[in-house]
Amino acid sequence: MGFEDVFVPAADGVRLHAWLFRPPTGDGPFPAITMAHGFGGVKYQSLQGYAERFSRAGFVVLVHDHRGFGLSGGEPRGDIDPWQQVADWRRAISFLETLDGVDARRIGLWGTSYAGGHAIVLAATDRRIKAVVAQVPTISGYEQGLRRVPPDRRRALEERFDGDERAQLAGHRPEYQLLNSPDPEVQAAYHSPAMAEFNARFPLPPGVEEPLRVTLRSTRKAQMYEPGPWVARVSPTPLLMVVATADTITLSDLGLAAYERALQPKRLAMYAGDHFDAYVAAFETTSGAATDWFREQLAGPG
Repeated sequence: MGFEDVFVPAADGVRLHAWLFRPPTGDGPFPAITMAHGFGGVKYQSLQGYAERFSRAGFVVLVHDHRGFGLSGGEPRGDIDPWQQVADWRRAISFLETLDGVDARRIGLWGTSYAGGHAIVLAATDRRIKAVVAQVPTISGYEQGLRRVPPDRRRALEERFDGDERAQLAGHRPEYQLLNSPDPEVQAAYHSPAMAEFNARFPLPPGVEEPLRVTLRSTRKAQMYEPGPWVARVSPTPLLMVVATADTITLSDLGLAAYERALQPKRLAMYAGDHFDAYVAAFETTSGAATDWFREQLAGPG
């Protein structure tokens, strides 16, 4: 299935590169879905399959990359500010509203992992969204970081955060680290063999920079990011949460506890496996649950 390359104008002159998918048949205006990937992720890493499935189901789909990643603009590269990403995503929603063939009264939002946390925040604060899917979402950056970083290394990491802040005051560029390294002795945002396998499964096309490094301050901001308190405010927007049974990245128990705090209308979809199984082994389950949810919630005029 083909798509159109488009650029979404965001703040500060930054343009977000996006794919635009249109339904293969039917007469518009169509309901629409806006999508984005997680921490350091780009749309080339598994999102096309979701977008194509949604498009075949009758949705216009806009999939953008966050600033500083892929072909999106923004400096410094690889710098992840969750609140900037949320603000940029609002612009993507506004852009989607302007497109020919889109019913602006029926817009859904799909986010995964870190962007699953964004999906919760956006659905709670932007009533243009009429249905939301938060797949394996970040619920508590603090709790995730607390469990991921061993106690004997936590103080050293905090000292690096402080040193990086002092260096930026002196005019230096932000410090960088690897996005992921299976070797726990190497400084990286993650130490996940499963993430390495996932990234290897989805090689990037020529001309698209691979997200190998992120700024150190991205990790500090991630540990300050708490989408969980927003989950009870998503209602009355319909919420589907997709949670893995053995998620060691965004943590299954946090996702399930957040779902319990959410108000109706809501639905929980679970799959057996870890965080990255959502995109591969459990793709039929996760994409099918999301497609059904959007069909139910966006079936008629809003």
